[in-house]
This record gives sequence, structure tokens and C-alpha cells, in this order.
Amino acid sequence: MAAERIMTYAVVVGNRGFFPDHLAKTGREEMIAAIEAAGGKAIVLTAQDSKFGAVETYAEAKACADLFKKHADVIDGVIITLPNFGDERGVADALRLSGLKVPVLVQATPDKSDAMTIATRRDSFCGKMSACNNLMQYGIPYSLTTLHTESPASVEFKADLEWFGAVCRIVKGLRNLRIGSIGARPQAFNTVRYSERILETSGISVIPIDLSEILGRIHKMGDNDDAEQGKLAGIKSYVTTSGIPEAALMKMAKLGAVIDGWMKEVEVTISAVQCWTSLEEYFGVVPCTIMSMMSNDLIPSACEVDVPGTLSMYMLALASGTPSALLDWNNNYGSHPDKCVCFHCSNLPKHFFKEVKMDFQEIIAGTVGKENTFGTCVGRVKSGAMSYARYSTDDRRGIIRGYTGPGQFTDDPLTTFGGAGVAEIPKLQKLLKHICREGFEHHVAANFSDVSKSVHEAASRYLGWESYYHPGLEE
Repeated sequence: MAAERIMTYAVVVGNRGFFPDHLAKTGREEMIAAIEAAGGKAIVLTAQDSKFGAVETYAEAKACADLFKKHADVIDGVIITLPNFGDERGVADALRLSGLKVPVLVQATPDKSDAMTIATRRDSFCGKMSACNNLMQYGIPYSLTTLHTESPASVEFKADLEWFGAVCRIVKGLRNLRIGSIGARPQAFNTVRYSERILETSGISVIPIDLSEILGRIHKMGDNDDAEQGKLAGIKSYVTTSGIPEAALMKMAKLGAVIDGWMKEVEVTISAVQCWTSLEEYFGVVPCTIMSMMSNDLIPSACEVDVPGTLSMYMLALASGTPSALLDWNNNYGSHPDKCVCFHCSNLPKHFFKEVKMDFQEIIAGTVGKENTFGTCVGRVKSGAMSYARYSTDDRRGIIRGYTGPGQFTDDPLTTFGGAGVAEIPKLQKLLKHICREGFEHHVAANFSDVSKSVHEAASRYLGWESYYHPGLEE
């Protein structure tokens, strides 16, 4: 899995002169300390650039904007900190002039009830409303902290900064995203139809390749090709392959090497792959292990050419920094209204399992024969907190829409095949009605994390998508 990336935030320190401006100096220092304590980096004016490194006048707003322009390629998000009332226009002008198109978090530092004299009173409680009003007037989208006022050193702000960082990673990760579409949609799966043109309106491009080209490239590979041998070694170190024919493993290695090479060649980040049942009938393996390995390396890959599915997987992976899986909302779990079985046959990443081994695909084997279906990753999904998400194109309305929320995988007993787990979702029946009423697919992305609020914020506030948030137990 990829190493955690350092987050870089542009910081605007608000100030208004007839309030105690010494608070701007200490407030700037407190915000920098909070960002650095979280492992991040702050891009902010210094005391040599403006009074206390804050923004009040139009000239200071221009200086702040120029600083941000110089670092625009590394800035993940903006934090507006209001240690006193702040100048409402200066804050908005700095962002408008910078040209930044990244998430914005507005924070205000609380007053102390025993320090309300003219020399110590902040009035940030009030100033935050004025700052937000101006951002709204300027057409700049912004996010809010959980509490109206929070100290940069507080536990609440630490949690909000983590949440906001996930929002920033999603927005940045989806900018100019290129998705590899490998093969045609299986004839039997109308549910995975989508609009490339609607995705393109959000800057997301789909790069297709016909499955015949993948198979043709495999056919042209020589024996003992270096890429093939490297992939074979990777497969054997990734998952237990006891009982799997060597010939099937070699086919998987060739398939994986060709897909890796094509993705690098055309510069796509994530993929969706045709499976059912072309690869089994005409090549003789399932692509599950190859896809599982990609997803485990934070390069999501969805089956049945479910491009919106792999996009949803990627949003969760960007937010959490951990692998995502694509699952079916598949079965009820006895008579428990808030529990269900989530299943795939399976290409789940190794990260999802208690224990995992390679096996054959039991469903397709009945049609094409067991010998043509080796390569699934099977086992029981481990327990733990999870987030789920599904975003798709609504072609009738010309929009992208979806849903997300928190839940958990449980240790409830389950005996079945493939990759499966029992999920518990608060008010699951309400969610299921929403999925059916709105015509969403049976596929859902899942991730062992609690990032659904970040996904919802990114989708609804910054990507301009229609998003339903299904609340957790304490909401």
C-alpha cells in the first residue's frame, strides 16, 4: 500500500484592526502548529509579508494570492483561520485572486468567558458568519468545522482537520482522472451502463481498450517474458496458490503484465475489467487475483466493466489511504433488518480478508468448466468499521449522483463461497428503499474506514454531485 501523503494547506489568517490584532499573531502560530502536528505543511504569509502574516487590506489579499499562486501545484486545500473577527472582504479577495479551486475550511477561535475585555475579546463567533457570507457572494464553496468555534489546538479541530484532509484528497485525486475500461460491458449486466459524457463534465475521462487487444498482446508475448515472470512472482507472494495449476497461474501473470503495461502506456489510474464470461471461455482464467492485487495497492479495479463502481472505490481509497472493494448488496442475513450479506466471487483485496486463498469461480464453473475459472480470491471478510459508497451517472437528468454512509462488518457466522461478509448498517431497510426507489445498482464500494462524511462533503460541495448521506448510529 502507498505511503501516506503529506497534506499541504494554504492558510489565510483573518484580521481586523479595531479588534485585538495581537490575536492574529498568536492565531497564525497556533494554526501552523496544528497543521504540522497533524503531519501537514502550511503555506502562509510571514510577518515580513503583511502585518503579523495576516490578511486585512486589499494589498495584503493580493500578496496572499501571489504566494498561493507560486505553490498552487502542491496546495491540497485552504484553511481560513479567524483568531479575531477578521476582514470579511480580505479573506474572500485572497481566495478569488489566487485562482485556487480546492476545498476551503473555515475555522474560528472561541472566546473565553473570563477574557471578554476590549484587549482580549475575539468576536470570531460573529466574524465567521461575515466571512462565510462573503465566500457565498463570491461563489467560493467552503466547509465548516463541527463546532462553530474551535481552538486550533483542540481535539475537535484535530478530528476536523483529518476529515477535511480526506475531502481534499478526493477532490484532488479526481481532478483529470483517467479510468481504463478494459473490454465491453457484459451483455447480461444492464445495471453497469453509464455515460462517459457526463463523467467528462467532472473532468473524468474513460479510456477504453477492447478485450481482443489485451488477448492479442498476450498472444504476442514471448515465453519467460520479464514482465510476466515478475507478475508471476508477485501473484505467488500475494496469495496462497496451493492446488492451482501452473498453466493457469502463467495465464494470470500474462494477463496482469499486459494490463499493467497498457495502463502505464495510456496513463490511466484505475480500471474496470470485463469478466463474465469472455475471459473464462476464450482465455481460461478469471481476472480476480490480478484485480485484487491492484485494488490492494490502492489502484482500484472493478469487474463487469463497472466504471462508476471503480470510481466509487477510488473515492473511498483516496479518503482513507486504504484499499477498497466492490461488493454486491447480495443477501438478507436471517431476520435481522439491519444486517445483510455483502459478497463477490471474488476480486476483493487481501486487506479485506481474515484469511485468503486462490480458488476457482464456482458460479461460472458450471457454465465453462472448473479448469477455466481458476483465479478467485476467496475467504471471510474480517470485522471492523466500514464506509460504503456508490456514485453513478443519471443519464436521464444528466448528473452524477450517489450515496454514502457508515457501517461495520461483523463476526456473525456465515458459511458460503467466494468473498463474503456480514454487514451491519443502521436503518438498513431505509437505505435499501433509497437504493431501489432511486434505481441504483446492486454494486457498492466498501472500505475499512470511517470516511463517509468526507466522501459526502467532497461529492456534494466540491464536485457538484447529488449525494445522499445515510446516517450512522449516533447521528
